[in-house]
Amino acid sequence: MSKIEIGEILLLEGEDGQDQEIEILGTLDVDGAEYAVAGLVEEIKRETDEDMEIFFFRVDDEGELHEIESDEEFQKVASVLENNLKHDH
Repeated sequence: MSKIEIGEILLLEGEDGQDQEIEILGTLDVDGAEYAVAGLVEEIKRETDEDMEIFFFRVDDEGELHEIESDEEFQKVASVLENNLKHDH
């Protein structure tokens, strides 16, 4: 069972070396693997109609987050999220 909690705030080191806060927005099961969906806290607080940057992380058995390395894996997870959102509305 995952130790990742929806609403949890974590620090992510950005490409510029600066830490950014991310919030866990949800989790997905894709082909038996768990993924966390996260967004930048700064963008979430803005509450605008603009699209928000979303991050996906693979969650291991200990609840640790790992970056998705391949475009293929990223696209697969993004597709599952998109399908879930379509079915929720």
